[in-house]
Amino acid sequence: MNECILVVDDDPEIVGAIAITLEREGYRVLRAYSGLEALDLALDPAVRLILIDVMMPKLDGLSALIRIREKRNLPVIVLSAKSEDTDKILGLSMGADDYITKPYNPQELAARVRSQLRRYTSLGDIHAEGRGNVIVNGRLRYDPDKSLLLADGDPVRLTPTETRIVDLLMRNPGRVFPAEEIYRRVWNEDAYACENTVMVHIRRIREKIELNPKEPDYIKVVWGIGYKMEQHG
Repeated sequence: MNECILVVDDDPEIVGAIAITLEREGYRVLRAYSGLEALDLALDPAVRLILIDVMMPKLDGLSALIRIREKRNLPVIVLSAKSEDTDKILGLSMGADDYITKPYNPQELAARVRSQLRRYTSLGDIHAEGRGNVIVNGRLRYDPDKSLLLADGDPVRLTPTETRIVDLLMRNPGRVFPAEEIYRRVWNEDAYACENTVMVHIRRIREKIELNPKEPDYIKVVWGIGYKMEQHG
């Protein structure tokens, strides 16, 4: 295991502590101490995942995240001292794949990194037996082999987590998935208070594929049950 992880925090002690945790797990760590520094290092193709703090001078973590997303599509875990749900939702809505509050548990951090990397490196490998056929649903066209979604013929820029959700829903049109099941199957871990996390990712996907995200034609809510991909001819 030699995946490279970029750790970004303006506190050198925090960066050092996280680096020790990750290096013990066998990862290689790049260190950055500002959002601006992170922008340059994130372009290194060896970087497979980014851990980034929210509160930093000059360029905060969420602003850096938006700019990184324009160049790279890789897992990003946000670190923050703020634990309120609104802050978590803000981080997820701006493109983060996961969110960890400080002070963090080293074992939890390492586990979340492993989970994100596992899903990233095996992206699209779930239900491998169903591969080989492009799935067409109305305006949407999904190629599982390439993990590529097209809307009206144009590629849709999805994060790794969004792609896993699209993969699940596109393969099962009409089936209703509770938020807990989506979380278990996409995040590969037990679901606990996961409704907001799933909701934010669904909202982001809608904003990218729906003509009117407020009145979606494709990803529908079945109140009290969950979400489904509407079948279109």
